[in-house]
Amino acid sequence: AIFSCNFKTYLLIHNPTEQERFSVVSVNVNSPKVKLLSPLGKPVNVQISAVWDGATTVSHEAYQMSFVAHLPPLGIGVYQLLEDESSEAVLADYNIYVRNSRQEKSDRVFRIKEMQHSVDNIILENAYMKLWFSGMSGLLEKINSKEEGKSNQMKVEFAWYGTTSNRDKSGAYLFLPDGDAKPYIFTDPPTIRVAHGTIFSEVVCFFHHVTHTMRLYKVQGLEGQSLEVSNIVDIRGEYNRELAMRISSDINSQNRFYTDLNGYQIQPRQTMSKLPIQANIYPMTTMAYIQDVGVRLTLHSAQSLGVASLKNGQLEVIMDRRLMQDDNRGLGQGVQDNKITANVFRLLLERRHGTDVNEEKAPVSFPSLLSHMTSLFLNHPLIPMTTNADSGVPELISSFAPLVSSLPCDMHIVNLRTIQAKVDTKPSDEAALILHRKGFDCKFSNRDTGLLCSTTQGKIQVHKLFTKFRVESLTPTSLSLMHSPPDARNISEINMNSMEINTFRIRLRLNPAFTLR
Repeated sequence: AIFSCNFKTYLLIHNPTEQERFSVVSVNVNSPKVKLLSPLGKPVNVQISAVWDGATTVSHEAYQMSFVAHLPPLGIGVYQLLEDESSEAVLADYNIYVRNSRQEKSDRVFRIKEMQHSVDNIILENAYMKLWFSGMSGLLEKINSKEEGKSNQMKVEFAWYGTTSNRDKSGAYLFLPDGDAKPYIFTDPPTIRVAHGTIFSEVVCFFHHVTHTMRLYKVQGLEGQSLEVSNIVDIRGEYNRELAMRISSDINSQNRFYTDLNGYQIQPRQTMSKLPIQANIYPMTTMAYIQDVGVRLTLHSAQSLGVASLKNGQLEVIMDRRLMQDDNRGLGQGVQDNKITANVFRLLLERRHGTDVNEEKAPVSFPSLLSHMTSLFLNHPLIPMTTNADSGVPELISSFAPLVSSLPCDMHIVNLRTIQAKVDTKPSDEAALILHRKGFDCKFSNRDTGLLCSTTQGKIQVHKLFTKFRVESLTPTSLSLMHSPPDARNISEINMNSMEINTFRIRLRLNPAFTLR
């Protein structure tokens, strides 16, 4: 959607997580001359980026406005969007690497410079890291952590899998490759578009089958500490091929890697060279990582995909599959209904402290608190909504903050919903509160991570949960809400162990000191 700035427009941003957060929001507007006011009425710094019709053509029907939104947990912030000829919005600058460059490319809004592909690296950096990209392919090659002053090789590439020539071939359920993956080869260097801005900078590579974007946010706190990776994949014209993204690092992972089980716990995996490739690929719901005694590399995912670590220091994720035959597992057809597919990831590099060799052989592993938050924000992005000032709706409040403060860092609200009445179609006066306490690795420093929460050993004071409501009662119940333990009673403090999910029946009453508008 393109938001109009010709009239006063309200931009409502909802935070679906239980954590206070500073996150980048990007929306399309119809003018580069915009002014944005915060819920407190103060001007907000914005970055105006181009909306592109293809790799090198700028659209002047829309512009992308990006800003850092500060929102309370589970809350809403109301921003005002205005057109302003004296706007102080910062325009992004662009360098485009193409075969036949024209140096300066004329554009009435943005500064765009075309240049030849070069053996020199493309460099992006923020306060936390410095990145080197190939000037020929535009793909990531190295990451430098500024806090530690150490660099790690981090080479991104793409690869193809085919299918076996045997009678049984790959299908919707079976993965039967024809051997190791073959490198994704391009005869001509791809068009590379590099954007430099105050909110974010990015490198976009246009290959024939995939548009690959690496975006680095230039903001303090959690969003600036990981690298956003986006792949728009189109293999609709291929025959029995599967496209994978591979990250090769200098991490000594010893053929051991870790994947999550349904986003709930982490399972160690061991790559077995004596087994076929398909036996070493595992499902990844939200994250996978490799590590050695000094560093951990986590690939956070916004979608479920297959992942492997077939060589030391590698992570490989299969992004899309196109298979022409049924694999005799009941579907009755191949995988030929491919759509243009967007895959979004976050790449997080963390330093480990106080580890030992025996820990690498432990049957369990846990993400760090920073990793948990990165996954939470990736899978629960901010939700922008809009309304015009003259739409006839009642006057909007500037913000809505239902919680007194952020929940502890390791606590996650799985659900908070009203319970249906047993004898009526209307909801009852009770709600279901489902909480999950995550397990985390303590051998990662939380200093300067930008986390806006703390841990409380699994304790939450019930009367300190909500701002405008008081908790009349809170009683433990079964996960399904069907049964209550015989000794169930009203409690004033929630106390949960790590890696547990608990369900409570909660009854709320409006605090007489407040009124809802």
